[in-house]
Amino acid sequence: MSYIRIMDAKAYMPKQKVLNEEIEKKFNLKEGYISKRTGIKERYYAKEETIEEMAIKAVKKIKENNDIVDVDLIVVATTSSKSLMPGISNYIQKELDIKPCICLDLLAGCSGFINAFDIAKVYIETGRVKKALVIGVDLLSKVMDESDFGTVAVLSDGSGAILVESCEEEKTYFANIKAEKDSKNILSYRTDGKLHMDGKEVYKYAVKNPVQNVKELIDLSGISLDDIKYIIPHQSNIKIMKAIANRLGVDESKLYININKKGNTFCASIPIAIAEMMEKKLLSAEDKVILLGYGGGLNTGSILLEI
Repeated sequence: MSYIRIMDAKAYMPKQKVLNEEIEKKFNLKEGYISKRTGIKERYYAKEETIEEMAIKAVKKIKENNDIVDVDLIVVATTSSKSLMPGISNYIQKELDIKPCICLDLLAGCSGFINAFDIAKVYIETGRVKKALVIGVDLLSKVMDESDFGTVAVLSDGSGAILVESCEEEKTYFANIKAEKDSKNILSYRTDGKLHMDGKEVYKYAVKNPVQNVKELIDLSGISLDDIKYIIPHQSNIKIMKAIANRLGVDESKLYININKKGNTFCASIPIAIAEMMEKKLLSAEDKVILLGYGGGLNTGSILLEI
């Protein structure tokens, strides 16, 4: 049996930084209103880059220090691509001259990266894949309704890429991934329209289902939350993340939060956070972390893994 090991993680943020003041002025709001409600102080927009180019730029950073020509699997999680084929994964393969391999693009809402990572784990576990690239990327500035404050205030563009490979060393890994019907379509997007988000209903879901999901994961693993170094959640909203910590009974410091400087990048938020944590040397071998995704679908997923 093969186990999964994270080899490297890199992130890419577009050049254009958009501060709260610009949005608050547009919507005639008091200074500090957005930060108080969401925890976000700035976000990034890709004005000229395509979603494929953003994904490729994150992977190119990985290529600087790693051989990726022999990657066996490229799996991309996204919610905002307007092109259905070729997939973003195919563009990455072509641009970086990667050998013929499995290329998948995945649609599973904001928790898509959790699903993508688990797919890589299953392929590695079966022995069919030795090395994989798992990418989360979203270009949300192009699909949001610019008259809707609820989405304009929080959404950001970005990409994150993780290089994983098989290892013989036994490493802890548990996953709990579920989807429940969204009868109210509280978070939805069609390629011929704009992204829709019902903030109040999303909040109700996000402070309940992810907490239950993590509790089930802990029961499944038999590992105490006390033994988890970090919970790395989807960077949705500071109030949601604080509520999750409170309902799990853990100190907020156990959650890695970077939404203040990155905004909500949907599928890219977790890999961007991992890349940032690795750059800051916050993660060491044998650390146990929980990755927590939640969003449109309604899709909720958590992974407990050993670095």
